[in-house]
Amino acid sequence: MSSTADTLTIDIPVIDIAPFIANEAGSADVVRAVEAACRNLGFLLVTGHGVPKDVTARLYDTARAFFDEPQEWKVGQGRGTSEIGGVAFSPIADEALAATMGLKTPGDFKESLNYGPRLPGDAWPSKPSGLESAFEDYFSEMEILAGHLRRIFCSAIGLAPDHFEKEFVDHLSALRVINYPEQHVEPEPGQLRAGVHTDYGFMTILRSEASQGGLQVRNRDGEWLDAPSIEGAYVINIGDAFMRWTNDEWVSTPHRVANPPSGYGGTARRQSIPFFLNPSKDTVIECLPAFAGQGAKYEPITYGEYIKVKTGQAFSKG
Repeated sequence: MSSTADTLTIDIPVIDIAPFIANEAGSADVVRAVEAACRNLGFLLVTGHGVPKDVTARLYDTARAFFDEPQEWKVGQGRGTSEIGGVAFSPIADEALAATMGLKTPGDFKESLNYGPRLPGDAWPSKPSGLESAFEDYFSEMEILAGHLRRIFCSAIGLAPDHFEKEFVDHLSALRVINYPEQHVEPEPGQLRAGVHTDYGFMTILRSEASQGGLQVRNRDGEWLDAPSIEGAYVINIGDAFMRWTNDEWVSTPHRVANPPSGYGGTARRQSIPFFLNPSKDTVIECLPAFAGQGAKYEPITYGEYIKVKTGQAFSKG
């Protein structure tokens, strides 16, 4: 185990957070490295997080088995909203994320399963076996990791370690598994695997994988950076809600998932698992005192009001 924050010489830093979790020497280095990443780019990768590999593998494999089912069966699953804590299925091109940034594009070339214990969904499908428990177990692990990351953020800002905990009672976090199928035909003009967007909430914790056609992050110079794929690491990024809390000093950075190169001969299928850490519906998002020196840029807004606007844009058919 490293005693310091290990930052690779790449544009998106990779930070070992194990010293902070264990309260060992090097915790302050972890905090400084995370704070710098959040200010400069809003993206980082973390290792030393303690998430069990078998829990991740079980969700990955079980969700993949669902996506391997015939399309005509899948489109009849997870389309209702009558069950809190149920599952929601979003078929290919159902969502156009670029719309949240005012861009009109075809729907994104992806499909997804979505779950949150306090979010509406439908009955879990009859197959594959174990899908519901795989989502629940992974969600629990993400709650633990998110708690560690919140405490790192608090240390970086100079807040009490539990400052944000009251905002995450009855939190509206969501777990999604996304399947990016192989593209056997050319995408429509302007269609990406996931259009350019920023995430809406507090932060996102992403389990990604290497593929042709992957996650790209736009830095402050407008350059698109390919996010590295490092076995066992998680990609972390700041969401819009937390950027507002910091008065835009910590960055919610635009990102996208690119198409594989045209005519690519190998398998370009990709599967990712983002966990969207969101506060409770009634949480008021307003400038933290540590960032209010030049005056607050935004009026206070509840998270429920904010997320309603953003999701309405993403799933608009107009």
